[in-house]
Amino acid sequence: MADEPDTPDVEVDDVTESVDVTEAEDVEDTDLDEVDEVQEADESDEGEGTSTDRPARRRPTPVVWALVASGFIVALLIGLTGWYGYRAYHEHEAKAQRELFLAAARQGAVNLTTIDYTEVDTDVQRILDSSTGAFRDDFERRAAPFVELVKAAQSKSEGTVTEAGLEEQHGDSAQVLVAVAVKSRTAAGEEAPREWRMRIEVKAVGDDAKMSSVVFVP
Repeated sequence: MADEPDTPDVEVDDVTESVDVTEAEDVEDTDLDEVDEVQEADESDEGEGTSTDRPARRRPTPVVWALVASGFIVALLIGLTGWYGYRAYHEHEAKAQRELFLAAARQGAVNLTTIDYTEVDTDVQRILDSSTGAFRDDFERRAAPFVELVKAAQSKSEGTVTEAGLEEQHGDSAQVLVAVAVKSRTAAGEEAPREWRMRIEVKAVGDDAKMSSVVFVP
């Protein structure tokens, strides 16, 4: 019999181990690929979920705009009402002060031109009470000789304001032009009526106004 050719000695165990290693590597690669696909799918789902779950920005509705507009209008009306009230108050105060100055000047003119020798001391005191400042001080110094002159002449006079107008006003003082008709009589008899014009300066004194200067004008 012929000799059989030599066959390389290959151990079955080595081949089996080689096959097992190869298959294991293939399985590991397959598993890794599947894990990557699952992770990518999860990330995709998370991204989509985040995008879907994020609340959309809400725009103001017509009702909101109406409320805002109403609030603005109310605030504007309140401001205008306050401004008009403030203006009306100051106009009222200015008018009241003008009327006070006119009344003080008119009364001062009457006091200066209404003198009765039988009550001259009272009449002079009335003039002093309605005066202030340098004018009052000057009249008080001249009061005594004036009283003697009126008594000696037995003079009586009565003044009536026929016209009065505010010429100018500066803060708490004003200048008033007053026209007065004066009737007078003495021991010698009644005199002819006279028309006098006086420029009277009045000044606020507390809640009142008093004469601070008197000038007779033609």
